[in-house]
Amino acid sequence: MTKEAFLTQLGYSVTDSLLTQLERVKNKTVSFDLISRHIISLNDNLKHYDSFVALSNSHDFLKIKNQSSGELLAQVNELINAWAKKYKIALEKVSGKETFYIRGYAKTE
Repeated sequence: MTKEAFLTQLGYSVTDSLLTQLERVKNKTVSFDLISRHIISLNDNLKHYDSFVALSNSHDFLKIKNQSSGELLAQVNELINAWAKKYKIALEKVSGKETFYIRGYAKTE
């Protein structure tokens, strides 16, 4: 998938600055090309819960933002963790927030 297509699938306009940022994300995310289609699929599923995948403003990673509330909050976190386990993707939870950084493919021995 091209960088332009990836940005569009996440709902971004294609600009030079976003293409540059995505290139940094790709370089820092382990096996980005291997997991990129799974990231798009997760984003599509999260839209139903007012949540999404986005470029982080503070780190060169994609982030998963869980904006649901009430009992849906826990269900969406379960959905995110099940997705990560299924596709062997390493996540880093942001302390005090319902946000996860996508670190990349988590190789298992």
